[in-house]
Formats: sequence, C-alpha cells, structure tokens
Amino acid sequence: MINILIADDHVIVRKGMIQVLSSAPDIVVADEAGTGHEALDKIRKNRYDVVVLDISLPGKNGLEVLKQIKLEYPAQPVLVLSMYSEDHYAVRVLKAGGSGYITKENASNELVAAIRIIAQGRKFITPSLAEKLAGELHPADDKLPHEKLTGREFNILCLIAKGRSSGEIADDLSLSVKTVATYRTRLLEKMGMKSNSEITYYAAQNRLVE
Repeated sequence: MINILIADDHVIVRKGMIQVLSSAPDIVVADEAGTGHEALDKIRKNRYDVVVLDISLPGKNGLEVLKQIKLEYPAQPVLVLSMYSEDHYAVRVLKAGGSGYITKENASNELVAAIRIIAQGRKFITPSLAEKLAGELHPADDKLPHEKLTGREFNILCLIAKGRSSGEIADDLSLSVKTVATYRTRLLEKMGMKSNSEITYYAAQNRLVE
C-alpha cells in the first residue's frame, strides 16, 4: 500500500483529493495537514510513501516547506499540487527536490498516476514540463523578470505581493529583517523595479499570487 499525507489548507480540496483517490485500492490517505508547520510536524513523527503538498499554504508556503522536508528527509518523495500553471512554479519545485508537480485543474486526471510513479522513486513529469526542463539547459534571453530570481528572492517577491511586511516575512522564513531587506534590494535590481507597489502589480499581472 502507498501511504500518503495530504497537506492543503482547504478542507474541501483535501476531501476532493480523498474522493479521487478512493478509486485507487493501492493508495491510502494516512494523514492530513492544514498548514506547512503541521505537515512538517507529522512528517517528523510518521513515515509516508508520498507527501502531497499544496504550494499555497499559510505561514511557510509550499516551496519553503518542500525545502525543509528535503533538508531533514532528503529521500522523502513530495508531489506538489498547485492552482498555478506549470509556467509559474514547476521547474522551481523540481529544482527544490520535488518529485512532481500537478495543477489542481488536472488533479482528477493525474493525481493517482503521479502518486504511483513517485512512490516508485521516479519523477512525475508531464510532456509540457519536460519541454520547460529542456529549455533550462539552454536558457533563453527572453526570460520573464521573475524567472531570473533565485528561489529565495522569488519567495520574498510573492510575500511582498501578498502585502506582508519585512518583519512578517522575516518571521515566516526565519531570517533577520536586514537579510529580507537585502533580498528585496536584489530582486528589485534584477527586475528593474523601485517599489513594493510595482512588485505587487507585476505579481498580479503574471498571476504569481492569488
């Protein structure tokens, strides 16, 4: 049997995934979590064959939780689930150690297959994502500004766009306020911007935040 943990802050979404998985006799939802901190706590106490992790979690977001999981348990397979298209997060997820990325829109069609593949120690990569990964080997000069950011810079951009203060971001990411300010300065320079309002507008236009 494949024992999984589902981490998503929306109860309805979790119940929907459980319903989808009910048709798979070899998959058991062993546990659920509503926040990143709760997911980490359960992973530290129990063993799961696959963790299904929503990228938009309160507090630590999915990318931060994924990085922490891989830091503490490098062999833990993690499937990231998101409402955002592959264009926004998929490559970052795989670079951070994720075993696969699917959108909530396609979950009903891909979730069971993705979990089975990942439980075997393989990566779940769609044809479109394979093309994006190939593109990463030969970077184009016409990348969007946010695609040039490091993972940490990108996380801070998204938190700024959500209206979080430097102090709140520092608490969320376990950084000092000074370090957050340094990352903010770097990302503004890379993106050719000068203010948080420009960051917020850009993130909204490119659907980087809800």
